[in-house]
Amino acid sequence: MIKATNLTKRFDDNVALASLTTEITAGSIYGLVGSNGAGKSTFLRLIAGVYHADEGSIQVDGQPVFENSQVKDKIFFLADELFFFSNYTMNQMAKFYSGLYTNWSQKIYNQLCVTFPVNANKRINTFSKGMQRQVAVILALSTRPEILLLDEAFDGLDPVIRGLVRKILADEVANRGITVIISSHNLRELEDLCDQVGVLHHGKILFQRDIDDLKLGFFKVQCAFKPLPEKTAFSGLDLLQFDTRGSLVNLIARGKRDEILEYIEKMSPLFVETIPLTLEEVFIHEMEAVGYDYSNILF
Repeated sequence: MIKATNLTKRFDDNVALASLTTEITAGSIYGLVGSNGAGKSTFLRLIAGVYHADEGSIQVDGQPVFENSQVKDKIFFLADELFFFSNYTMNQMAKFYSGLYTNWSQKIYNQLCVTFPVNANKRINTFSKGMQRQVAVILALSTRPEILLLDEAFDGLDPVIRGLVRKILADEVANRGITVIISSHNLRELEDLCDQVGVLHHGKILFQRDIDDLKLGFFKVQCAFKPLPEKTAFSGLDLLQFDTRGSLVNLIARGKRDEILEYIEKMSPLFVETIPLTLEEVFIHEMEAVGYDYSNILF
């Protein structure tokens, strides 16, 4: 488990994290979302032990991370801005990392070299941004970390490679029980991947929920009527959104699916169907419920 308690980090007059407190369960994929400058990268660097907290604490399995080589050996931080030694090939970087991480697996490395279309003997600085990101992912997974920290993990990856990385991460969690934290400013990237999502804004966690819990109790409904009833006819529903276009009604309601459909069926619609909500739509309504403008936080 990763536990942050009143975590504060300053850079001169800028407060990057302000008394942040949260817990991230082991063996899960946690999505950390927020706008640029919200403090996501700073939080990941504190977990990795790159930074020392000015106030508060960050612990992994009850142990401090900063200057703790045993804990750091279990963590791999893949930064947004990638770093490789000048003129090194991937094989040379692999040799370097194999001397740093005690769990390095040459077998896994060799397998990933086949899985990803990367030339391991070519200088990394000749690669495109997307290819360099693939190199970083290969090296990260080959260290067989217990905690994998990914800052803007899918930046620069094409859709096929992005899907491949998502599958590998899910398999690592399922098979080895690793913990993955992915920071992003885009909720769409985290859909159907994360177990839990938290919103970071101005250095604090505003909102944190399990994905399954988030999607329970919210339903998007599309239905058609002739003639179209007044909006007041839907007043018995806990409406979060309501709009009409011709004879078509689109609404989002909070409650139980069967009860919502039963209520609408009594109004004799031409048809009625429920449509799955995206994670972004759920977050919009949850954030508005606690008084925040979602668009100002993530975009």
